[in-house]
Amino acid sequence: MARRTYSSPARDAAAAVRRARVLEAAERLLREADDAAAVAMETVAVAAGVTRLTVYKQFGSRRGLLEAVFDHRAAQGGLSRLPEAMAIDDPRQGLDRLVEIFCAFWGGDPAVGRLQALAASDPEFAEMVDARNERRRQAIQVLLARIGSPEQADHRRDAVDLIFTLTGYATYRSLERNRSEAEVRALIKAACANALNLGPAARGSAPRSLESPSR
Repeated sequence: MARRTYSSPARDAAAAVRRARVLEAAERLLREADDAAAVAMETVAVAAGVTRLTVYKQFGSRRGLLEAVFDHRAAQGGLSRLPEAMAIDDPRQGLDRLVEIFCAFWGGDPAVGRLQALAASDPEFAEMVDARNERRRQAIQVLLARIGSPEQADHRRDAVDLIFTLTGYATYRSLERNRSEAEVRALIKAACANALNLGPAARGSAPRSLESPSR
């Protein structure tokens, strides 16, 4: 006879509280750590006031914990609003909305910047950062696929690469040093709009807008 599993609201609520404590502790350690390797399961457990076994039960592995930290930061930073940008009928307006969402994300919690910086010293971090950046690239590809014709594939690829760079953390960080968030947002929006016209220039051909019919 198969064993029955019982769900207790009180037990589930206590587990949710412990999970939140572990995530909070992990994020706090990441803000303070000089090296991502310092964020170990044992260290996080001590900081959260739980046992290491509890951390393993909740997240399975260090990779699982770090994935949860990334996902939590994304949710807290507003990346869950990306479907709004993708659903806008006009893809150019959708692109503007994507820029707004990522500018708010990069300029929000300092932990986001720490996660980006720590990727340089931890291959596991780097993989997760790359995977999440690839999702941003795919969103840009979907938006730009709705602009122009199939014959403009090479131009669209160049535009995607340019906009991907413009909407990244490094670009935001370099621009915000002497600008307000609103100024950075407006500058990146304008640069992304211009990128729709600059793709072929790098190959020596005349610039042609994705919004213009190909000849």
